Amino acid sequence: MKRLVFERTTRIAAPRADVFRFFAEPENLGRITPPEMRFRIIKGPGRMLREGDRIEYAFRVFGLPMRWTSHIASWREGESFSDFQERGPYKYWLHTHSFRDDGGGTEMHDRVEYTLPFGFLGRLIAAPLVRRELERVFDYRGAATEAHCRQQHHDVAEEQPAAE
Repeated sequence: MKRLVFERTTRIAAPRADVFRFFAEPENLGRITPPEMRFRIIKGPGRMLREGDRIEYAFRVFGLPMRWTSHIASWREGESFSDFQERGPYKYWLHTHSFRDDGGGTEMHDRVEYTLPFGFLGRLIAAPLVRRELERVFDYRGAATEAHCRQQHHDVAEEQPAAE
């Protein structure tokens, strides 16, 4: 079973605590998923995530309906967490999200270890297609996270009273 690895580092112009909090709220998964995927949570905690939680969701990939259940396998508050696919399209999927301070912002690092179904044939036929789709989804995710954090910062700045 050959595991493939996808990694992405994104810089977000917002404090680490704010970026981590954004990812700890399950409802934000829909905000960072491309709209054409029609992402929706079926079942999950109605609070901030923590180790041991499960989230079941539905979405579309290449127009095909998918169901996925993630288990939050590890949680280090403000630093990192990992979600493991218990049910879904991959034979194996472990996504580790890490956050660290980077100047006045946050460096967000994603590492996904995955195995495609159907062994060698799955790797031969689907690996390049899956890789491109991961690139596309993570491009959208980074831009959506940055836009959300920028908007939050703008909203907070507008609420501050003007200096006299």
